[in-house]
Amino acid sequence: MRLGVLDIGSNTVHLLVADVRPGGRPHAATSQRTVLRLMRYLEPDGTISEHGVQALVDAATQARATAEAENVVELLATATSAVREAANGAEVIARIEAALGQELQVLGGESEARFTFLAVRRWFGWSAGQILLFDIGGGSLEIAAGSDELPDVAASVPLGAGRATVEFLPEDPPGETAVDALRAHAEKTLAPVVELMTDQPRPNHVVGSSKAIRSLAKLAGYPSPGWSGSERMLLPRQALGSWIPRLARLPASARQELPGITADRTFQIVAAAVVLRTAMTAMDVDELEVSPWALREGVLLRYIESLSWWEPSGHAS
Repeated sequence: MRLGVLDIGSNTVHLLVADVRPGGRPHAATSQRTVLRLMRYLEPDGTISEHGVQALVDAATQARATAEAENVVELLATATSAVREAANGAEVIARIEAALGQELQVLGGESEARFTFLAVRRWFGWSAGQILLFDIGGGSLEIAAGSDELPDVAASVPLGAGRATVEFLPEDPPGETAVDALRAHAEKTLAPVVELMTDQPRPNHVVGSSKAIRSLAKLAGYPSPGWSGSERMLLPRQALGSWIPRLARLPASARQELPGITADRTFQIVAAAVVLRTAMTAMDVDELEVSPWALREGVLLRYIESLSWWEPSGHAS
């Protein structure tokens, strides 16, 4: 069966088309990304501007056309924090749904964390034991921990890379004072989450699972042998910290010359680095490993689970 997952996030509208079967791993067929950086379209009253809404509608229309061209049987469409929290969110959702011709599942922060945690657990396997997860989007940072398929504790805080850039690092380059202000804000915002996680056992694996974290790992991390010949990336907190002053001094146009920093991440990468390093420090994490699976794969896996596998098609019982 060919499924599609449409993730309408704060940075991008991302369509993943994958061939799936119950009991099997999803095989990606097509991946289509439209870069929006939705935070640019937020008005002072908290609404998404008409330009922003139209950009979302255009991206949804394009995703629907691609899904139809790819013979997608079921499109699982989700929206995360920027759409969820906009003052005109209900109107924006209605217009996206009209463009898609179907309902949009609007995920709360904790649901985002749970879907992402499921994907990470499946990627690393049961033998990975206790997992601590960090996931940085454009609007929010999700943190989750547990030893099962769903986390025992999950939290979402408004520390996404796009939001933090708009609120704390609007200048280009931002400079040291602005970076210090963001760090102090992140420490304060994370304090209740640290408290929430106190009873969790020491993690066997600390995992980062977003595009921003993958970019930072390519910049400041190093590869290590994975399973079955695959390569995994590790990101040490110390190396990440040493890059922050350099990133903050560079204008955005120069950052995309650095390893791993794509054009759509140049503005937000400083905020992502500051927030991630602050979270790692707060949770006493020296190093994390990067998961290639995240929210979209979690949504896909959850849907596959809901398919009946008791009666394989074409076989009599």
